[in-house]
Amino acid sequence: MMMTSEWAMILDEVDDLSSMLRQSEAYEEVQRAHKAVYSDAALVAQIDAFNHMKEQYEEVQRFGKYHPDYQTVMKDIRRMKRELDMDDRIGTLRIAENSYQDLVDEVTLIIAKTVSESVKVPVSNPFFAKESGCSTGGCGSGGSCSCSA
Repeated sequence: MMMTSEWAMILDEVDDLSSMLRQSEAYEEVQRAHKAVYSDAALVAQIDAFNHMKEQYEEVQRFGKYHPDYQTVMKDIRRMKRELDMDDRIGTLRIAENSYQDLVDEVTLIIAKTVSESVKVPVSNPFFAKESGCSTGGCGSGGSCSCSA
């Protein structure tokens, strides 16, 4: 594919759109929430410990209840996740990330519908799923969602 002036204009528009998204209130909220979470050394250590426990959880899942540490790992992973979920900063970060994802999904749908009404776009929010052309939140994986793609 050759680079034409039309492609160059499209890439310039993509850069502009990217800048607009990074200047949005939703993006700034994600940045603030991310900074609040990752500037606390104790919380970062807690997240790291949880990530390490997730690796152990995945190892235990390979063998299921027959793994010798099954009960311990299952109990510990749930406890650690609950502790993280109870932290207001983690909740704020998740809400901010979901809000920003909704903005990105909306922009993606607008662009896709500009190209063609039959373009199917995977989205994370069920509200946008109806507009994406797929009632299950997006397809493109070979018809597993039973739509007529």
